[in-house]
Order: sequence, then structure tokens, then C-alpha cells
Amino acid sequence: MSINFSKALGIHEQALGFRAQRAEVLANNIANADTPHYKARDLDFASVLAGQAERQAGGSNSLVRTNGQHFDADGAQLVDPALRFRNPHHASIDQNTVDLQVEQSLYAENAVQFQASFTLLNNKFKGLMMALRGE
Repeated sequence: MSINFSKALGIHEQALGFRAQRAEVLANNIANADTPHYKARDLDFASVLAGQAERQAGGSNSLVRTNGQHFDADGAQLVDPALRFRNPHHASIDQNTVDLQVEQSLYAENAVQFQASFTLLNNKFKGLMMALRGE
């Protein structure tokens, strides 16, 4: 009898990857807080979760060629649809939409959620190890 890790771990593995990717985006926003005309971005967790759920359900997100001169997009990595620009709370003279305090609080919140997902996965692995040992 084999162990199916995708069933055992559920969506938590993808959530951990999402949290790591979001940390990169938020860190990039913080690094560009003083860059003129920089637009703050963030990942939309709901769209990532919906995409993962559809992928697990066997849904198809493939592109269709309607003309022979169109590029073949099978397997092409398009821009991440979950990556969105953030609406600023207030206008800036240099058109930068990064609010440093907001970015830092979102980064800290994301770090806590990352640690929670990591702890949950760690406990699931401990449970699997105990089941394999027969404890």
C-alpha cells in the first residue's frame, strides 16, 4: 500500500509555496518604497486557492488556437493571474503606491501564516511517521 502525499497533505503544500512567493513580492515592494513611479503589487490568495482547487478537481485551463498563425501556448508560462497591483490609500507626489507601514504589516502577517502552514505540515509528517512505525 502506497502513501499518496497529495491526499495526505492536502492543499497545505501549495499554501506554503504561495506564502513563500508572497513574501518575495512583499519584500520587493518594501525594497522599492523610495522608487519613483513604482506600483505596489500583491498576490490574491483566493484566486490561487481557486486555481489549485480546479487543478486538483481535474479542470482544464488550456488555451485554444483559433487561427493557424497564433502561437502555440501549450505549456507556456503566462503572467501570474493572482499577481495584482494594490490600490494606494493616499496619493504620492512621485506616483509610488508603496505604503511602507502597510507592506511591513502584511509581510509580518504573511510570515505568521507561513509558520502556521509549516507547523501544520510538520505535524502531518510526524503523524505519517508514527503511522509507518506503528506507534
